[in-house]
Amino acid sequence: MEGFGDVVSVEWLKDHLSDDNLIILDATIPKVSGNVSELSKLQIPNTRFFDIKNKFSNTSAEFPNTIPSKIQFEQSAQQLGVNKDSFIVVYDSLGMYSSPRAWWLFKTFGHQNVAVLNGGLPEWLNSGFSTESKQVIAYSSGNFEAKFNQDNVVYFEELEKISQDSNYKIIDARSSDRFNCIVAEPRKGLRSGIIPNSNNLPFQNILDNNTLKAKALIKQQFKVLAQPNQHLVFTCGSGITACVLSLAATTLGYSNSVYDGSWTEYGSLRKQNQ
Repeated sequence: MEGFGDVVSVEWLKDHLSDDNLIILDATIPKVSGNVSELSKLQIPNTRFFDIKNKFSNTSAEFPNTIPSKIQFEQSAQQLGVNKDSFIVVYDSLGMYSSPRAWWLFKTFGHQNVAVLNGGLPEWLNSGFSTESKQVIAYSSGNFEAKFNQDNVVYFEELEKISQDSNYKIIDARSSDRFNCIVAEPRKGLRSGIIPNSNNLPFQNILDNNTLKAKALIKQQFKVLAQPNQHLVFTCGSGITACVLSLAATTLGYSNSVYDGSWTEYGSLRKQNQ
């Protein structure tokens, strides 16, 4: 599909709304602070809901937003009518927050034709494009088949070795105040701290309001933290906003992965000064 990459503009989506094989997914989740977007009742026409919390996470896992099994992802995607040849555009109602997580999950389970809508629903509305009320629809089952790409994921057991390997760079997407332990973690009972030898790039720093900053500006920020030949490992609070950085890094050509458990897992399993 012409113009289809890892990120598409709202203008591109408007021009392709009626294309065959296009599936639009709303991957909105509430922020951990509990704030709910005023846009939660609206959607781009013909959108389907990509339920990260209940359908596309392992709900029996100890930590939030844990990556689902291959079979769970495959079946949940099929229930949304996703096919092998689907072109998928994901967005969220907060701009660029949780939609990159959906993009990352599709990439991790072998579906390459997936893009994030730059600026999400807010940018769509800012451009004056039409919306509709959210609705629940049953879809014909798709023929999507998941193929797990293990290179996209980093697990707790690998972190100690990675943190001491100069071929890797761990980058934390949390706010600078959280990274520097100036404010407490929003999750009750979770200690403050950082993964050893990690650097900080708050995901908001690569955004201009709702949209990604110009590629050249984002490239400058990554250049300060990492070498072009290093494999980047992104982390955050629970694996959501780390995917915003993964999306940006992918558009720049960096090899990268996401530490799925992120600080919620690491800070719980590894005690301070351990």
